[in-house]
Amino acid sequence: MVQKIELGLDSFGDVTADPDGQLLPQAQVIRNVVEEAALAEEVGVYVIGLGEHHRPDFAISCPEVVLAAIASRTKRIALASSATVLSSDDPIRVFERFSTLNAASSGRAEVILGRGSFTESFPLFGYSLSDYEALFDEKLNLFAAILKNDAVTWQGHTRLPLTNQRIFPPIENGTLKTWIGVGGSPQSVIRAAHYDLPLMLAIIGGDPNRFRPYVDLYHRAFAQSRPVREIGVHSHSYVAEIDDTAREELWPLQKDARSHRRRARLVADDTRRIRFRDRTRFALCRLAADCRAAYRNDGKIAWCLPLPHEIQRRHAVTRKDHALYRALWTEGHPHGAGDGGVKRFSPAEPQRHSGGI
Repeated sequence: MVQKIELGLDSFGDVTADPDGQLLPQAQVIRNVVEEAALAEEVGVYVIGLGEHHRPDFAISCPEVVLAAIASRTKRIALASSATVLSSDDPIRVFERFSTLNAASSGRAEVILGRGSFTESFPLFGYSLSDYEALFDEKLNLFAAILKNDAVTWQGHTRLPLTNQRIFPPIENGTLKTWIGVGGSPQSVIRAAHYDLPLMLAIIGGDPNRFRPYVDLYHRAFAQSRPVREIGVHSHSYVAEIDDTAREELWPLQKDARSHRRRARLVADDTRRIRFRDRTRFALCRLAADCRAAYRNDGKIAWCLPLPHEIQRRHAVTRKDHALYRALWTEGHPHGAGDGGVKRFSPAEPQRHSGGI
């Protein structure tokens, strides 16, 4: 058995700044995200993930619409949400939107379903936070029924029942790739295994090693019953030529957001969370050096800071001999140079790759 590592980028459409330090209009931020995704495909990134938020500091409230715009500009890169807040949405509409995106992009759509680390969507769409758990449980149950591509018969408490109802458009080939996003709840890990869905761990702060027990729990949930599904990791990332450059570029932006923290503490925190490479860096998140079954690493770009646009994308150029492209190849990106760029691991060998969070 061999496994590959897919490298991706995530964005919430963070409202960034122009060279004069003025915040960009949200409309321009969305256009910038489309350009960045097109560039990500050119340099060999496997997947672009866009998150859903409904607040002034993030521009993307409808990831699938922006992903459709990206689909029209690209041919290969996978198109994912990161994540879709299923609790405050309708499972049928979510499936219809992503199945439509999947058709328009020739099978490149993926959806990551989550409960949301931000909760502004609940009052916005008329849901009570007191139903936070129940809404996700029931809506995920319905979504899982829809994924079977059969006529759906379902009954619950959050909506009227369905009887032999077809959902359109159906997925053309196979099923819609669906992940369960988990931010630190063991119950969510068990839920993902119960529905036989891949697990996406959202590491948004702290020591990534604390997520290792969730990996073990996920594996135990599959033990002796069926093959374990993929595990992905999402966390903050930053691209720079060398360690010192990365820290110096990030520090002015971080100190504004975290003025209560001394620089020494901040650098210590970030070097624990972000592991820059010894050569050109593609800073990615991971659980730990010996974490098994890390299938995808998605780096969250922009840090939710007013990050200047030219810094955010400056190092990602399109030349195939550029060091970033070579870093992707070395890390195991399937579309890198030479031998398909796939880095392989034996079943007995822990998956390792240098660089990460």
